[in-house]
Amino acid sequence: MSNTLARPIDTVIAQARGFLRERITTNAALREQHSHGEDAMPPALPDAVAFVESSEEAARLLALCHAQGVPVIPFGAGTSLEGHVNAVRGGLTIDLSRMTAILEVNGADMDCRVQAGVTRQQLNEYLRDQGLFFPVDPGSVCTIGGMCATRASGTAAVRYGTIRENVLGLRVALPDGRVIQTGGRVRKSANGYDLTRLFIGSEGTLGIITEITLRLHGIPEAISSAVCQFDTLGGAVETVIAVMQTGIPVARIELLDDVQMDACIGYSKLEGLRPVPTLFLEFHGTPSAVAEQASQTEALALEFGGNGFRWATDPAERNKLWQARHDVYWACLAYRPGHRGMTTDAIVPISKLAEAVLGVKQDIAASGLTAPIVGHVGDGNFHTVILVADEPGALERAWELDKKIVARALALGGSCSGEHGIGVGKRGFLEQEHGVEALAVMRSLKTAIDPRGIMNPGKMFLN
Repeated sequence: MSNTLARPIDTVIAQARGFLRERITTNAALREQHSHGEDAMPPALPDAVAFVESSEEAARLLALCHAQGVPVIPFGAGTSLEGHVNAVRGGLTIDLSRMTAILEVNGADMDCRVQAGVTRQQLNEYLRDQGLFFPVDPGSVCTIGGMCATRASGTAAVRYGTIRENVLGLRVALPDGRVIQTGGRVRKSANGYDLTRLFIGSEGTLGIITEITLRLHGIPEAISSAVCQFDTLGGAVETVIAVMQTGIPVARIELLDDVQMDACIGYSKLEGLRPVPTLFLEFHGTPSAVAEQASQTEALALEFGGNGFRWATDPAERNKLWQARHDVYWACLAYRPGHRGMTTDAIVPISKLAEAVLGVKQDIAASGLTAPIVGHVGDGNFHTVILVADEPGALERAWELDKKIVARALALGGSCSGEHGIGVGKRGFLEQEHGVEALAVMRSLKTAIDPRGIMNPGKMFLN
């Protein structure tokens, strides 16, 4: 008989097989698939992967891991951009992608309840015939649980808000196996701590979000999209500032610089457009309201050197336009074959947007790197996709540029992350942005809820 003691993870696997059976695995290919998201961080393999189908299964696994001190990494679609799902200390990855039930839709109250593995696309397909939609649109195929965990945003946030404004309540499995319900279906409440907002953006460090109650919106009577091109980046950015300060309720207003447009024209076959700074816009409302919003916005654009609106009038043309916007990352990779992309994420007050974007453009030029700029600029949020060659020193130069971009945003009263979260990549900026005491409070909350430190360790905090 062997005297070798079983590892804690082996004990968890053996006990979990009693109720998960083949849905917990140490298969090498599945472990590798769950070792990274869409980021530039080094992959880190979990020891095992478990596929859960209910809140109760997630809770039972957490109770086992809590008892054994095994790290737990929640996993949705694997599209996060700051190393959130990398198993930096090994452990068990809990995959929620099979939790795809839409549990209830309350059309009269414009809300619904879904399992965490439902994607935005799946939900909107289900809702389409009911005249409702869920507006938070990060661009990629994300699970709604993952969107809550990273406090996702996207192209429509300027009109409809981020995921934070569109979540009414959560069901959460805590590290010790307890399951709690936060919030509810009402649109406001004044009773007790706001636990819903505590878990939104917690990045899997406090528990696993298993169900979400969402606020829905009516599909607009009229939708109109347009493209406006500019000879200067400054003109495009100043137009955005003017639109927002004027109070025009634009539904989407996206900025692509000349390099990003060059990449998109080639990748998405955008005929008739030039590789110059460009705004993609969309207007929602009644036909008369949409016409008024568009007219006001076009007049402002002309004042700042815009070359007039090119309209995408039918749904197919409009979808092609926004698909091109959603595909900017892949367009960037195709623009420089053999390179990988490091996506940055900064946000500044809208009045500082021109100073930030034009300053970052100078930082990119000084770095010698190719880094297209794209952003949901209606709320001051913009990104660069730093294209990193497979050569010595290239990754270090890219990280240096990323640090300069964040430093510039912070100096202008902004944040190191508008929507991608902290994960591994942005941990070093939290203290600079929030201060020592605020960070200490965050740590104390983490310790109170997760005393054994099993939930997504190595993320958000430096140690």
